[in-house]
Amino acid sequence: MSKKEDFLKIMDFRHACKLFDETKKISDEDMHYILEVARKSPSSFGMEAWKFLVITNDELREKLRPFCWNQPQITTCSHLVVVLAGIDTLKVESGVVRSQLMRRNLPKEKLDAFIEVYASHLSDVLHDDDKIYQWSARQTYIAAANMMSAASSIGIDSCPIEGFEKESVEKVLELDTTKFQVSMMLPFGYRINEQSKQLRLDFESVVEFIK
Repeated sequence: MSKKEDFLKIMDFRHACKLFDETKKISDEDMHYILEVARKSPSSFGMEAWKFLVITNDELREKLRPFCWNQPQITTCSHLVVVLAGIDTLKVESGVVRSQLMRRNLPKEKLDAFIEVYASHLSDVLHDDDKIYQWSARQTYIAAANMMSAASSIGIDSCPIEGFEKESVEKVLELDTTKFQVSMMLPFGYRINEQSKQLRLDFESVVEFIK
């Protein structure tokens, strides 16, 4: 089987698992692999403005579930990853932008110019925390997609969840929302029921070649 076919098999295996087998737990090694894929994911300007809270505490997950539309994935999964979008680290005045860009070993004049481009290009986005969150959260979806594919490649299920009461979840987690805000709930585990048929639009409906 070719690498192309292998990857399509991974995509066929992945689905939004609605109920996990509570008796099966993901090994530390496998969970580390999934999270390492998240860490290596790309982000705009290379800012990596995200954090991944890995929750296995049953009591805490029970507290979170009512604020996640009472979805059983929250408490039946092996590991619940709460994906956080960074806020303050994306602001030029935080100093983090400079320190992130300094990793490129740019001369000072080029570094200053790059930061100027960053600040100018994102002047509207960086205007308030809500706009920063909207931009930052979009970056986390890249990491989340990679995590789900990585999990699927080793036979682990997942389910991206946007259905939650953001402020309530943040209160339960006691987050400082000037630093991080919840972007997505992402449970991982092993399916207990047979996978439902994958439904997708046909290739021609979603792809258009422009020459």
